[in-house]
Order: sequence, then C-alpha cells, then structure tokens
Amino acid sequence: MNLLVISENPNRSSFRERIALYLDALAESGIQCRVESLPAGASARRNLFKSARESDGVLVHKKGLNLFDAFWLRRYSRKVIYNFDDAIMYDPKRPERFSPAHFIKFRTMTKLADLVITGNSYLADHARKYNPNVVVWLHGLKVADYACSCRRPADGKIRLVWIGSKSTLRYLKQIEPALEEIGSRFENVVLRIICDEFFDLNNMEVEKHVWSAQTRVADLAEADIGLAPLPDDRFTRGKCTFKILEYAATGLPAIASPVGAHSDYILDNVNGFLASDNAQWIESMASLIEDDRLRKTMGTAAREKVADFDVAVVGKRLCDVIKNCINSNFPVIA
Repeated sequence: MNLLVISENPNRSSFRERIALYLDALAESGIQCRVESLPAGASARRNLFKSARESDGVLVHKKGLNLFDAFWLRRYSRKVIYNFDDAIMYDPKRPERFSPAHFIKFRTMTKLADLVITGNSYLADHARKYNPNVVVWLHGLKVADYACSCRRPADGKIRLVWIGSKSTLRYLKQIEPALEEIGSRFENVVLRIICDEFFDLNNMEVEKHVWSAQTRVADLAEADIGLAPLPDDRFTRGKCTFKILEYAATGLPAIASPVGAHSDYILDNVNGFLASDNAQWIESMASLIEDDRLRKTMGTAAREKVADFDVAVVGKRLCDVIKNCINSNFPVIA
C-alpha cells in the first residue's frame, strides 16, 4: 500500500510530531509513504497532484488548499486523508474574528476528504459540520527516547521548565505575574526556557537553553515541574500540545491550562494540575515546589500514563484508520 504525504513544510515541529514520528510504524504495517513538500508554483503543484495516481491514497498534513488546487488533488487521488492538529479555520492572531482566508480553505479540505483525522474533539466538532467521517487521534511520542541517565543538579534549585517555539512563547509570558509572585516567595526556584527566543523575569532566574533535538531530553530531565499555559480562545482550543507528553515521558508533573487537549493528558491532582487563572497557577506551582514527595508521586503517575500514548500504541491506531479508509471499510474506527 502506497501513501503520498503532502506537507507545506516537513521540517516544522507539527509535521515532525504528527507525521514523521509514525513513518516507521506505517512502513512496518505495510504502508509505504512518499513525503513531498507542496511546491510554490501552480504548475508544479498540479504535477505533484498528478503523481497521486501512482499511490493508493494521499494524506495532506494541515495545509489548506485553494479551490483550484483542491480540484486537481481530488481529481487525481483515489483517496484523500486530511490530518490537522490546530484550529486552522481561525486566524491565530485574531481568533475572535471570522477569517475567510482560513475558513474557506479549511472547509474545502474537510469536504473533499474521504477521511479527516483531528487532534482533539474540539477540532473534530468543527470538521463534522462538513464531513461525517472524522476520527480523533491524539498525539503520541516514543517514550523510550526520553529515558535519560541525567540527574537533576544537586544545587538546591527547583526548576520550572517550558519547552516550545518562539511563536508560542507568548503563552508562557501570559503567566509572568504568577512566575514573578513565585520568584518573590521562593529564592531557590528557577525558570528554564527551552526555545529559540527568551525573556527575563525580575524576581526569578531564567535559564536559557536553545532547543536542540540532541539536548532537549537532558534539558527536560534536569527540571522538576513542566509548564503548559494557554489562553482560552477559539484558536488555542484546537491545540494538541506535544510538550505535555514530553514532560510526562521525562517524569515531570505538569501544570497546564485546561484548554485544548490538555485535559486528555492531565488528570487533575493525579499526574499534574490544571490551572485556570493566576491564583491557581500560583497555588499549583507553590504546592509542587514545597512538596518533594508530591512532585515524585505525580511524576511517576505522569510517566505511567504516557505509556498509553507511546508510538507503538497510538501508531497502530493510525495505521488501522488509514488502511480502513484506503480499503473503503467505512465507517472507520472511531
């Protein structure tokens, strides 16, 4: 079985976490993938779509197409699978406003697809308005990749950690008042930012670690508490943050906003805390900072739960739904 995979940019973290991570599992299940970047020119794109005739199906990752491109993709493809994990129907900078540029492409792709795979139920509800054949498929990761012999530094410091891209660093900055309050209460607390851009705090030391595939696991393993704040708006409710899984795989309890897929991964007061406002962020951070046993207990629970999201588990489900779609065994596994 051959699958053409089309992405606007295979180098982005979204593709890496949503598609590339599963290429081996797909191959082992008999699905051979050919990954192609969507070309810039209309003629080059049409040639790419023509090549879909050589495959059993096409998986489009996240990218919305204009009506012209969508027509040719549908014409030349035996089956089309649309896989997305962001609220691409909204403008991330102004999610409260209707954005024709975002919405029309989303609707076009959703309607033409034989199968839509989304990252959470919020996104699935949007997709089902235009296509009944929708599957919610949560993120996973290779848990074994996060096994690390690194030990937390014996310097008496407790490290809060946030990992992400500069485009989402503003989400961490939204809890800056809570971080400043924690910094004023606890002299031994440090914020570690793993990113390619940083900011400073007045009351807390900030450790700035440039994100690297080679060092990110060690950088996480040296920390104590993972942070995953999000504002609550129409765009962020579609978020399926991979960082929660990374924290869990390295044995960190996480504090997260109850937005997007966070509640699918975090059981409040079991493997972390869900914090809705500034006061809850302060209370949750203080509780974990003050109680070493609580950090260890929640960290252990997080590591146990993340086993349910290992590539070996969630990858099999992805293979099954793709095969069912290509073989026209509908409805697909929900």
